[in-house]
This record gives sequence, structure tokens and C-alpha cells, in this order.
Amino acid sequence: MRVGLLGGSFNPAHEGHLHVARIALRRLRLDQVWLMVSPGNPLKQSAGMATLSQRLASARAIADGHRIIATAIEARIHTRYTVDTLRRLHQMFPRIQFVWLMGADNLVQLPAWNEWLEIARHSVFAVLPRPTYNHRALAGQAALRLRRFRRLERCAPALAGLGPPSWVFLPAPQNSQSATAIRARLLGVFRHRP
Repeated sequence: MRVGLLGGSFNPAHEGHLHVARIALRRLRLDQVWLMVSPGNPLKQSAGMATLSQRLASARAIADGHRIIATAIEARIHTRYTVDTLRRLHQMFPRIQFVWLMGADNLVQLPAWNEWLEIARHSVFAVLPRPTYNHRALAGQAALRLRRFRRLERCAPALAGLGPPSWVFLPAPQNSQSATAIRARLLGVFRHRP
């Protein structure tokens, strides 16, 4: 089985997340994508963060429960950092070929992640485009450091079976929706109510 892992705060989940999941399913020939709702992102402030149950509910609202599944597995296995989550998932599900999914914005931030080189050494991952981040991501520290492991776009359907370290950048239509913009819009609506 081939499973894409799309981790994040999902504060809230939105059409952009669903867009990425659908592209990954098709282009990487995945059986499922798990929307992994983080119990708490170490790189984000908790101010303005909805509860885990609220964020999980928003992810479930966009998931289909069959090929796109919302889960709070990190809370259940007590991991907070991606490197630990990936290690644990590989132990728990040795027959699943996992592909870590991230937006170009996360490739820019990857060097700030805990043990980011370990993530790259022991995982395959796909990077999907995000408006305004793509050139910066592909010219950034992580992409340059991992350039010898980058696979051509045509290798995307086989990525899950290539084994680490391997990664691919998947050019695709981009969705500009962001949770930050949604929260700002909602806050503006609530502030302007009579």
C-alpha cells in the first residue's frame, strides 16, 4: 500500500489541502492520503490555534474517509516532531510505502525542522507548488543540500517505491487558499458584526 502523509495544523482545513491531496493521489499513484492533524506544531505559536478536536473535525469535513483520511495519529502515538512521527509510522506499518507531502513553503522552512536531514535520509517526499514560494524553495538550503536525491518529475509515479533518500518537485496547478487568510477573514467578519 502507498500512502501520502500530509501533516499540518489544519487550522482550519480548506480546499487547498484537498487540492494537494488529490494531486498527490493521482500523480504519485497513491492508495490513500492521510491528513495528519498535528497536536501542536513546534514552529507555530499556539495563540489563535483551534483545539485539536476542532481542527480534526475540519479535516474530516474535507476528507472522503476512503482515499483521503483525516487522522490525529500523532496525538495517539505521542509524537510532536515529523522525524519521530515518521520513525514510528514505519515501525507500526512496515508494509506501507509512505511519501511525505509538503508544500514549497515547507521546503523553504525544512532546515528549521528538528533533525531535518534525518527526515530526508529516511523518507521519500514530494514537494507541491505554493504561490510565491516555488523559486525560493528550489533555490533554498534544503533543495541545494538534497539536490543529488531529487528525481525527475516523470519519476513521480514510482516515488513511493524508490526508497529514501528521494524527492520530487511536482509542478501542478496552484491553489492560493491559506488557513491564515481564512482565519483573518473570519476574524474580520466577527469584528464587524453589529
